[in-house]
Amino acid sequence: MTKNQKAQAKTEQAKGKAEETVGRTVGNERLTAEGRAEKAKGDTRQAKEKMKDIFRH
Repeated sequence: MTKNQKAQAKTEQAKGKAEETVGRTVGNERLTAEGRAEKAKGDTRQAKEKMKDIFRH
């Protein structure tokens, strides 16, 4: 996994988790949903990069 892509995936996951938590705390369903989507995007990016690594070796 390239360092840049790995860092971007971790950033998306952390940002999504934070948005989701804030959304739940304040009762904003839209913010909660956006946070879940951002976290899922990070999870998907990380999985894609791991698959690339598997096939490289």
